[in-house]
Amino acid sequence: MTHRELFAPLSTPLVADACVRLGVPLRVAPPGIGAVVPGQRVAGRVLPVRHYGSVDVFLEAFGAAGPGDVLVIDNGGRTDEACVGDLAVLEAGVAGLSGMVIWGQHRDTPELVEIGLPVFSYGANPVGPVRLDPQEPEALLSARFGAHTVSAEDVAFGDQDGVLFVPVDRATEVLETAVGIHAVERVQADRIRVGETLRRQTAFDDYLARRTADPTYTFRRHLRETGGAIEV
Repeated sequence: MTHRELFAPLSTPLVADACVRLGVPLRVAPPGIGAVVPGQRVAGRVLPVRHYGSVDVFLEAFGAAGPGDVLVIDNGGRTDEACVGDLAVLEAGVAGLSGMVIWGQHRDTPELVEIGLPVFSYGANPVGPVRLDPQEPEALLSARFGAHTVSAEDVAFGDQDGVLFVPVDRATEVLETAVGIHAVERVQADRIRVGETLRRQTAFDDYLARRTADPTYTFRRHLRETGGAIEV
């Protein structure tokens, strides 16, 4: 199965929990990055690009796109300009991309809604770029996104809770672990709904007693020993 197919029944919180459980470093987009169309999701190999004021760098990147890639745009988190509009998004779809994630802003919102390709950004801005900065040698090799740098060696996952990045060589393991966490959590949720409290499911009184006897005994350790999944 592809990463997109494995992610379909999951969420970014589950992927984040799986990363923590497996010791995969968490690389999460800054708060505020969200889908132009609420509810849209994205999953795919990162196609990185750094924006300098002109759309030509996007067109160049599209030439190296693989099916289902996600264009990850480094616009430095700027909120004084929109670096993507409807024509770039249309072209991305023609190039076979599955979505865009922008460290910055977009415009042409009604057109983007109509196009339907998932786009994640800080929000809308009617102003396009008026600058033209020198292009760095790494423009098509990596993209900065908040505190993180991503490349084609990463996979991007996005939904209503945000966007995060996982190394390609760990992505399948992370997603399979997330599936297991999800299964345990659904069972726990179903049991709560029929009256079995989470405190009872996790033997919380036993945990408190053991913590009293051993202050180093953590709830996470307790959950691992009892099979709970509310924390990782």
